[in-house]
Amino acid sequence: MGRQAGDKTRRLAPRHEVRIARHFAAGRFEVTFAQWKACVVDGGCLKTRQWESIRIHRLKDMASARTRAPVVGVDWTDAKSYVEWLSHKTGKRYRLLSEAEWEYAARAGTTTPWFCGASASCLNEVGWYAANSGNLTHPVGSKRANAFGLHDVHGSLWEWVEDCWHPDYRGAPSDGSAWTTGGDCSKRVLRGGSWGSTAWMLRIANRFAERAGQSALVVGIRVARTLEN
Repeated sequence: MGRQAGDKTRRLAPRHEVRIARHFAAGRFEVTFAQWKACVVDGGCLKTRQWESIRIHRLKDMASARTRAPVVGVDWTDAKSYVEWLSHKTGKRYRLLSEAEWEYAARAGTTTPWFCGASASCLNEVGWYAANSGNLTHPVGSKRANAFGLHDVHGSLWEWVEDCWHPDYRGAPSDGSAWTTGGDCSKRVLRGGSWGSTAWMLRIANRFAERAGQSALVVGIRVARTLEN
């Protein structure tokens, strides 16, 4: 996990070994507007700014927007409300990914800066970002998935994870669990980049922090589920 060989960017934490201690699943797609709406209608989520956001930042095809658009404008607290509601509805333990789980799932066994290769030229096939998005969100799953079957881990939307913000990995859990002690827990980690990000920001090792109560048009959700061993 962390900065790969040849990546000399100082703000990325050094490469280090993590052994995931539990089986887990990750959503193939980011949570859609339709899925979020179901939570709102059922009383599990609040009707927050994402309603206005989907109007302002509409897809060209509004039929797709109603069914396959990734929901935007949700803060970390909203994301937590959604996974709690989903757990209650299904009887299964849904949650946010830890930062280590996110990187493992996004890499899908690769060691290059992007799962598709060592050159940013591959990104057009796998993600929506500043160079090809037209400053719009696009239906989930429109680009090629990684080897684990996950779509949009590069670009589309920054994705909330469970971890509090720490500027580096010194003292981080080595078992892949979320790091929720120390650091600045008023901020949470975001991963993956967005439709407005440069290719350099989409590197799998790249990480960003935002206030837990801050929502934006470039931020969304991917869910995880703990599996029985």
